[in-house]
Amino acid sequence: MPAVSHCTQPAPWPHYQHAVVDIAFPAHRIRVVPGPGHLEAGRAFPLDGAHTIHIVTAFNPGGRLATAHANLRAQHELLQLLGLRGLRWWPAVGGDLADMHAEISAAVVGLDDAEARALGRSYGQDAVFAWSPTSWRLLACADAAHDTVITDWHATLLMPPTHRPVPLSAA
Repeated sequence: MPAVSHCTQPAPWPHYQHAVVDIAFPAHRIRVVPGPGHLEAGRAFPLDGAHTIHIVTAFNPGGRLATAHANLRAQHELLQLLGLRGLRWWPAVGGDLADMHAEISAAVVGLDDAEARALGRSYGQDAVFAWSPTSWRLLACADAAHDTVITDWHATLLMPPTHRPVPLSAA
């Protein structure tokens, strides 16, 4: 996959713009979906407004499917690095709304956008996500000036054991 530049986008860029992310916090799981409806942001965003949660993965570098073994090894290295840097993180899975594609990820607190981009770039990623109370952003790893997509978002609480989405407004 070619690097992101001012002239080109990675082929899967439209898929990234519509990706959803499930984050497993200690007491619950949340699915973040880009699009209108973040009116419940104060209740849905799990941290105070001064923080951003960056979603980073080491799966499928360069936009190419890697073997399960290679993906898990790279993700393990990423998680070790986060631990060595003393960063707080939660398990996450990013993918499409139809659950046809999913990648194990980490929802990380303590990075700024440049650090998150650099971390993604070091694992061959096209992009990372940045979630805050006011936006859901897609950050291109190869070029900080290129294609940061800012959208509204909404979150759904996923309750075990059925894992059926429950709208936050009803929670």
